Amino acid sequence: MPGHGVSTAAFPPAAAAMSSFETGARQGRLRQYQLQLIERIQAARSGALAARKELGVMLGGRPCLLDLTQLGEIVIATGVQIQGVPLAQDWYLGLVAMRGRLTGVVDLARYMGEPPCAPGNHCRIITFSPRLGLNCALLVERVLGLRQLRTLQSVPLPAAPLGAAPSWAAQALRDSEGQQWLRLDLAQLAQSERFLDAGFGGLAAHKDIC
Repeated sequence: MPGHGVSTAAFPPAAAAMSSFETGARQGRLRQYQLQLIERIQAARSGALAARKELGVMLGGRPCLLDLTQLGEIVIATGVQIQGVPLAQDWYLGLVAMRGRLTGVVDLARYMGEPPCAPGNHCRIITFSPRLGLNCALLVERVLGLRQLRTLQSVPLPAAPLGAAPSWAAQALRDSEGQQWLRLDLAQLAQSERFLDAGFGGLAAHKDIC
């Protein structure tokens, strides 16, 4: 882009070719990782994995777990055009066309009262499973891979700013390294009154933040 970076004319042809090769290799590895993760998720859904596993994601700097049966697709957020909606809450980012359907995109970290998701190549958009009956997707900071539930220990849920934790904050777990995870129930979230009313005229103060 004009005015940004350094022109490739400043490099010898061999160096420019090597830079292009390395960029292509990185993109190839990213695509391969995405395909492998999707295959593992599909295998988990079909019962091919003996142990119960869930998808780890980062939301507002907080590690969270999502039930694989409640998820649809995982899409790299970079390049996805989100059309903003007037007079919507700041956590409701807008609409995207996914497989011919308009899907609302929510910054779940912001919805949970955390800092908004910082844009970057690590961000992902994760759609709800069609069985939840809501054309919705979540923007997450990054995908952390699959986690085996039987290796995690249940711990008390952290105190919520407005009192009791919402019903969709299903469980708190701790792994062998002392890292705490928050399990989220998207089926419960999809029924939350606040979540379903993203307009400024809706429920401004509602005890649905964890």
